[in-house]
Amino acid sequence: MNRELISRIAHTHHPVAAPLNDDSVRSLLHRALPRGDERILDLGCGGAEWLLRALQDRPGVRATGVDTAEPALAHARTAAAERGLAERLDLHLLPAAEFTSPHPFDLVLSVGATHAFGGLLPTLAAARTHLAPGGHVLIGDSYWEREPSPEAVGMLGDLADLPTTLDQVTADGWTPVYGHLSTRGELDAYEWSWTGSLAAWALDHPDHPDHAEALATATAHRTGWLRSYRASWGFASLLLRSTTDPQPTHNESP
Repeated sequence: MNRELISRIAHTHHPVAAPLNDDSVRSLLHRALPRGDERILDLGCGGAEWLLRALQDRPGVRATGVDTAEPALAHARTAAAERGLAERLDLHLLPAAEFTSPHPFDLVLSVGATHAFGGLLPTLAAARTHLAPGGHVLIGDSYWEREPSPEAVGMLGDLADLPTTLDQVTADGWTPVYGHLSTRGELDAYEWSWTGSLAAWALDHPDHPDHAEALATATAHRTGWLRSYRASWGFASLLLRSTTDPQPTHNESP
């Protein structure tokens, strides 16, 4: 069972692939898109749920998404067509680090996708190359709320705590404009989307060749979550403004 299929099943009832509920997503987009006519880019967009929600409520917005998962992009195309948003959404199948554009963006998003660039600071560096002067970045990444166990570090990586994360961001030339720390309910609901949705799928498909693997993945994820990192894991979504001039890779129009 490949990772893309596992992720698609897991997010059946949690289309935003990050520990944020609908109200939090709505609030972040409201702050990030105050005019309603911005051009936005999502680096590692998956099923493009952030972009679809931004487009749905703002007829002047245009959006671009980049991801390596064709099934996720196909789902996004279908959803955009069903919602009447397809004309304002461009999707690109390629690694986010390879994406180039002829124009800058007012908002660059990368929520839960910093692995595509190898971490938080490399993701911000990539986002800066696409950012229009005065634009913003909305980035979401994990941090340690309290001292993690060695097992938790082995599962989620060598994360920093929140004060260290903010120090790194500001030292890199960014000013936090707004931040949302995912609540315990949001974190648990996101993890349950993995364990519950996968287990339910496996039980609903007892004769499917991936039945056993889906059930095992759900069980392993639940065990790791409850025993290893639930008590120490946090997730921050930060709206940032660059304090240095962007160095664009696009060809700006006169």
